[in-house]
Amino acid sequence: MPQLRAPATRRERQREATYDEIVQVSTQLLEEGADLSLRAVASRMGMTAPALYRYVANHQQLVDLVAFELDKAATATWVEAASRFPDDDPAARLAVACARFRQWALLHPRQFALVFANPTAEADTERRELLTVSTSGHYFTDLVWQIWERTRFPYPSLDELDPVIRDAVLNPLIPAKSDHIPRDDRGLLWIYMRAWSALYGVVTLESTGHCDPRVIASGQLFRATIADWLGPLGLADDRERLLAIMDEELAAG
Repeated sequence: MPQLRAPATRRERQREATYDEIVQVSTQLLEEGADLSLRAVASRMGMTAPALYRYVANHQQLVDLVAFELDKAATATWVEAASRFPDDDPAARLAVACARFRQWALLHPRQFALVFANPTAEADTERRELLTVSTSGHYFTDLVWQIWERTRFPYPSLDELDPVIRDAVLNPLIPAKSDHIPRDDRGLLWIYMRAWSALYGVVTLESTGHCDPRVIASGQLFRATIADWLGPLGLADDRERLLAIMDEELAAG
């Protein structure tokens, strides 16, 4: 029989509510353009900084907590929007999710920066474990896997990969849903990493304003970047339909 989980105690509920408030207040500070600091969060919550330390021990823990929850909440909106297409149409879902990812980044550039400029490269084991389970990374990699199951687009074998890349796909230190991918098929993750770098790159340029404002407003650089990846993902024959979905999303944004 499944084990029933004991109801949360009053103290546990209070602690969880405090974490929720920390994230809510931090989000408000980001949207207001204010500094995200332990002192600022504590002040807004009516707490002292030492009292806040019982929940987040330092600034990095605060950033990690807020980044994880912002990513989770944002991804939920992309998933909901993409669900207007059925489970057996992951390509359409990916088109919607990419467009909604861009829309979120443009509307909330400081949230985007906090989530995606919070590197894991120098992170300790505990931080890396948290950051590599981020919701968006798992959602996007799973969509790419579902597309591959349908189109069987080519990817390099492990022997064809540079040794560093081979280790990276076998032991990924990025947010990726990969445990279900067989070892010999891990070259698929190299395709994902490259596709993600293209998506992330163009969205970062746009959300930070490091791009011609007319190009940002038109959405054409973003659209062209997505179009460039339809072939490598085995979706060339579906190009017209997918770009029509993309155009609909860009117009709505």
